[in-house]
Amino acid sequence: MILLFWLGVWQITAVCVDNFLLVVTPLQALRALTVLAGQVEFWRSALGSLWRIAAGFLLGAFLGLLLAAVSYRYRLAEEILRPFMVFCKAVPVAVFAVLLLIWWGASPLAVAVCFFVVFPNIYLNTLEGLKSADAELIEMAEVFRLPFATRFFYIYRPALKPFLLSAFQLSLGMSWKSGVAAEVIGIPKASIGEQLYYTKLYLDTSGLFAWTFSIILISAVFEFVFLTLLKKVRH
Repeated sequence: MILLFWLGVWQITAVCVDNFLLVVTPLQALRALTVLAGQVEFWRSALGSLWRIAAGFLLGAFLGLLLAAVSYRYRLAEEILRPFMVFCKAVPVAVFAVLLLIWWGASPLAVAVCFFVVFPNIYLNTLEGLKSADAELIEMAEVFRLPFATRFFYIYRPALKPFLLSAFQLSLGMSWKSGVAAEVIGIPKASIGEQLYYTKLYLDTSGLFAWTFSIILISAVFEFVFLTLLKKVRH
């Protein structure tokens, strides 16, 4: 019912604007998406963007988790990484995209931009989660010389759970937003960003809405699969 409500809002907006170059109806967007789905280029572009964004996300998540653990163990590492975290949070994605485009070219641009968006988010939330672990339980574990696996499972894991879940949910969405934006700037071959750039050139508004819907759908499936696997590992 909620979905139908928003589709109705979309339909009413399109009827009120009455200009297909500005806003198309849901039916027009669906028709364009159906046409796109029957083309090989659509799947090539979707898979090309998927592997770039997934690679950047996984790389940022892995290094974020690893370096957060190192920073928790060694205070000096946290102090060394602090300026870099401020840099990643403060600098706009467009600056990263243009600079990396000059250095490396268009192909690895989405991977690098996704990494710089995901890495500080995972790092900071993981570090905060580790610091929030019960100090008395940690002290007790040290007194009784509990193995690391036991400490992690019963002390650190419950403390990390809400921080990591929030960080991953936010990072999954941000990785797609930043990754596709980077592709629009770099225009790598076989990418969703390249197709969005062409819709702008040809004023193909229905195609733009269709590609936008495909991004939402692929992003939702990617997030569902990743969070499902994360919950299985967590339990």
